[in-house]
Amino acid sequence: MSNTISTFLTQDHRDCDEEFANMENAVASEDWTQADEKFTAFTKDLDHHFKMEEEIMFPAFETRTGMMGGPTQMMRMEHEQMRGVVAQMKTALEAKDKNNFFGVSESLMMLMQQHNMKEEQMLYAMADAHLAGDAALVVDEMKGLEKA
Repeated sequence: MSNTISTFLTQDHRDCDEEFANMENAVASEDWTQADEKFTAFTKDLDHHFKMEEEIMFPAFETRTGMMGGPTQMMRMEHEQMRGVVAQMKTALEAKDKNNFFGVSESLMMLMQQHNMKEEQMLYAMADAHLAGDAALVVDEMKGLEKA
């Protein structure tokens, strides 16, 4: 049962959270070279997570349930909102503005926590239920999606 959509994507959330913490630690110590590397790693992981959902899981869920508006549309909107905050973090990082960076990264952390909770407690459970027979296939497709 470990190959559910829910367990796979929830673990990916944890991996992104870890990259986020690594990035914040580098900024906190003002190791700007390391901070750039960690920011790049975090944004790659986050973007990859969004792509796995937007290009594979959401369409599979929408096709199976017929729900084109609803939860997936809300999650896409939140992804866009987070992408905007990440862009602000990049600007703060390029300026080596630690205070601004942490102000913006705190906003992102709150957005991610709320977003992840909605996905993990509602959407992923719905996806597991509706896509049960195809869960392994959907997870394999997500695993096969290249990181940018």
